[in-house]
Amino acid sequence: MENKIKVVELFAGVGGFRLGLEGWNGKSASSNYKENFESPYEVVWSNQWEPSTKIQHASAVYKNRFGMDNHSNKDIASVEVADIPDHDLLVGGFPCQDYSVATTLKNSKGLIGKKGVLWWSIHKILSEKENKPKYLFLENVDRLLISPSGQRGRDFAIILQSLNELGYAVEWRVINAADFGMPQRRRRIFMLAYLNNTEIYENIKNIKPIEWILEDGTLANSFPVSTENSLFPKEFKLKGDIVSISENFNKGGKTGLFENSGLMIEGNVTTIKTQPNYEGKFTILKDLIQNGEVTEEFYISNEELDKWKYLKGPKKEMRKNADGFEYNYSEGGMIFNLGVSLSGRAIRSNLFFVPQKRIFTSIPNAKTA
Repeated sequence: MENKIKVVELFAGVGGFRLGLEGWNGKSASSNYKENFESPYEVVWSNQWEPSTKIQHASAVYKNRFGMDNHSNKDIASVEVADIPDHDLLVGGFPCQDYSVATTLKNSKGLIGKKGVLWWSIHKILSEKENKPKYLFLENVDRLLISPSGQRGRDFAIILQSLNELGYAVEWRVINAADFGMPQRRRRIFMLAYLNNTEIYENIKNIKPIEWILEDGTLANSFPVSTENSLFPKEFKLKGDIVSISENFNKGGKTGLFENSGLMIEGNVTTIKTQPNYEGKFTILKDLIQNGEVTEEFYISNEELDKWKYLKGPKKEMRKNADGFEYNYSEGGMIFNLGVSLSGRAIRSNLFFVPQKRIFTSIPNAKTA
């Protein structure tokens, strides 16, 4: 296929976005790699770097799977924008961090954001690229809509306004994979952005925002939703520049202004609470259980059982930090054994990191399930 959509994949991990866009060995990811697929996408550059580990495991897997050509394994903040090839679509799942801005830089194109906050690396690429990507496809945790606690929604407002100033319209949706048939309960916010020289941007300008959110938008077509309140969405305008929003947006607000679905164009925000409207097949954990032998390390021993129950159970106790300060700690309990008739809670690569056992799913022995 000629004239493919050129993609840059940031924070690439082991290539999840790439598999979804390109497929694998001519098969589509959406068919579980069973159906033939001629992808319209081509990843032309990727970056994966983990600051907290000396051995770059994820990058090694990525290179083994896709090759070393056009793959970067260095801190994205240190990468020269000129070294990133022009592209049509930028994708990436960046972490939820503190996006606050201290001040603008005099006589400069940049902003002073907190060091190490990866959103500003994306912003730098978009700001410095002469040929900006026409489309962005970004993912984050859903709490982005309500963080930080003192200014609910400020961080998301900063992202929206910075993209608005760069000439993008943005639609977003919080999607739980399990609501659309996947065997994992994973709630994430997905953002699609369109540059103001694209046909999609013009289409958004010429349609009622609520119609784009519920019926005609890219997300609405891929992940159908309904709402009980289509006549009264929240509507407001992002006021001031990024610095002003960082300092003043929803200051002291007890609740957030952003719902789980929405659209922003030219600084005007329309947002509404939606529910999934999926009528397809649902996959559960039982559908994925392998018939082969399960090695011992995946069984919960009697010695480990009490530890699992403690980690997943409710807690209200005194704890002491590294400096010796004592504090009250509490958290709610979680179901210890979900069984196999539901979707899983989490998929993680650091399986043997003990504190994370709280979020793992315990299932019955496959032979007796």
